[in-house]
Amino acid sequence: MAITSQPSSDGQELTIVIQGRFDFAAYQEFRNAYERVSSSPQRYVVDLKGTTYLDSSALGMLLLLRDHAGGDSAQISLLNCNPDVRKILAISNFEQLFKIT
Repeated sequence: MAITSQPSSDGQELTIVIQGRFDFAAYQEFRNAYERVSSSPQRYVVDLKGTTYLDSSALGMLLLLRDHAGGDSAQISLLNCNPDVRKILAISNFEQLFKIT
């Protein structure tokens, strides 16, 4: 598992890339990815292209990111979900809270 984050050149968007399993073992690394950035992004992108597994703790971490980003006014996109990950997000009604593409 590897989690990296990259702010856009203008600092308005933060992209977080998750590789491998997204579970409780990723908790601190995921938090660091958005809390330890020098800018205050307006938008967040979580790229799940390399994510092979997602569990309930990962769903909780996404909710913590949403709270950090402003709650109901947060702009967070979940990109490149494989069919298994997309199914878990759909069952959890996360399309109500995040933009999933």
